[in-house]
Amino acid sequence: MEEGREALTAQMSHIANGTRPSGSLPADLAGQCLSTMLSRLRTTWSLRPCVSVCRWAHTKEKGKPLMLNPRTNKGMAFSLQERQILGIHGLLPPKVETQDIQAMRFQNNLKKMIDPLEKYVYLMGIQERNERLFYRVLMEDIEELMPIVYTPTVGLACTQYGHIFRRPKGLFISIRDKGHVRSILDNWPETSVSAVVVTDGERILGLGDLGVYGMGIPVGKLCLYTACAGIRPEKCLPVVIDVGTDNETLLKDPLYMGLYQKRDRSQAYDDLIDEFMEAVVEKYGQDTLIQFEDFGNHNAFRFLRKYREKYCTFNDDIQGTASVALAGLLAAQRAIGKPITEHRVLFLGAGEDRLQEMDANQEAFVHDSPGSVQSFLDAVNTIKPTAIIGVAGAGRLFTHDVIKSMGTLNERPIIFALSNPTTKAECTAEDAYTLTDVNASFFFHSFRLTLTFSVKSSRAGRCLFASGSPFGPVTMSDGRVFTPGQGNNAYIFPGVALAVILSGVRHISDTVFLEAAKTLAEQVTDKELEEGRLYPPLSNIREVMEYVYTKGMAFRYPEPLDKNGFVRATVWDTHYDSFLPDTYNWPGVSFSPKTN
Repeated sequence: MEEGREALTAQMSHIANGTRPSGSLPADLAGQCLSTMLSRLRTTWSLRPCVSVCRWAHTKEKGKPLMLNPRTNKGMAFSLQERQILGIHGLLPPKVETQDIQAMRFQNNLKKMIDPLEKYVYLMGIQERNERLFYRVLMEDIEELMPIVYTPTVGLACTQYGHIFRRPKGLFISIRDKGHVRSILDNWPETSVSAVVVTDGERILGLGDLGVYGMGIPVGKLCLYTACAGIRPEKCLPVVIDVGTDNETLLKDPLYMGLYQKRDRSQAYDDLIDEFMEAVVEKYGQDTLIQFEDFGNHNAFRFLRKYREKYCTFNDDIQGTASVALAGLLAAQRAIGKPITEHRVLFLGAGEDRLQEMDANQEAFVHDSPGSVQSFLDAVNTIKPTAIIGVAGAGRLFTHDVIKSMGTLNERPIIFALSNPTTKAECTAEDAYTLTDVNASFFFHSFRLTLTFSVKSSRAGRCLFASGSPFGPVTMSDGRVFTPGQGNNAYIFPGVALAVILSGVRHISDTVFLEAAKTLAEQVTDKELEEGRLYPPLSNIREVMEYVYTKGMAFRYPEPLDKNGFVRATVWDTHYDSFLPDTYNWPGVSFSPKTN
């Protein structure tokens, strides 16, 4: 999460100075690419792509293997004819169920579970048995289940990966496989892959080095590729690069599933990553999207710089985090009525590139700490920021005194606790709302605000809060209820990925993420701002709009005239296919020889 700090300051400086980020896109495209991304973010599940007639799918599989493959298994939803023709009649109970009934059973079982890790294991088990049913339930209740398949629960699942392991998902490439990466890719059963998410497990969320246990992150990310953007699951490939771990606990754990060695930091590591990138492009094509995830900061930045002009790649920890944080600041700008250029932002937790020379745009936003500053509270009282953003991943570092000070200094303090998982967040939503609220009378008295403003502020709430992991609604002592916004990267990376895949883009500019942030901020309604939200509800995330076929940015032609229709026709949906053979008559054809 720390890596996003540099990217966010750069994006903010471009807004402040009216400049455009450098990248692979021509300058005249800066205002056009991704201009309509997420414009259909508010479309509900009822408008998801649907099929009015039964779809036909050809399969050569018969019998039990058909039921063991999660991509073809329909459970008790196989029709009587399918059971008879495919050789599975008698292998299932006699009842034929609809997917609706299956989903209801699935949801009822989930409601009986309290432990998040138990829910995670159950959900992943369904994914391993019936893929379409898994995504049906996930997409219908994305706000409730995203914290299970992704942060914060996925972090817990990663720490327990060797203990809850059931079936391997994804591709495991170790440092011992150097020189043979292509042959390992050839072992992956899917021959056409559009998106790869890869990690080396060194910095999993705020949990540190988990080695091969980090596989849960690429798996979780790609679940959201499908659930949020409709990217076909068979087009997605999760990968973990195992070069060892410096986690002594794992090295002594008999259930650990990776190499029992210290993390390799030699040239062999770089050579392995180079070989991996080359092998992916050689096998799947130059436009294959490769997303780097949870690499150590020192490697994350240099790999982004090294590969971004050569491959179709981005780093969600850097660019996605910055984009979603900027979207929150832009939404806060609307709530306060104060331009972002007039805000003073103080970060807690700088990335490891913080000692590098800043460019001219960043100098306005990045400064060394004043000599008198001995703590973050000192920094707040000295710099007097309008917004504080936590990306340190070290827990409750926004102390009560820090939060109270922000409430004293600002009529509408902006507090973003973006570290994941929830236990690593810099403060809770309750602390942010309540501790700034108690300072309201002092602030109102000091600045002699009018009664009109006081009433408006009371209705909207003083603090503008967002977090990386979810917090529940907060009820104030006077009965007001605030719903904290979740600055979840899932608002950004699935839509970016879908745009890249559909357009055939070969290099991803920072402009994409800047425009995505602007467009996401526009999706927040005035009512949601009054409720304390700085982001749309996650339940509205399913539909995203695409664009990218503009002035040489795309590599697939002809350009579709109806881009809305093109996206809807392309994205994957959860309806079952029919495996009945495609039978039909030849009317008017005689199979008897002609007679005189």
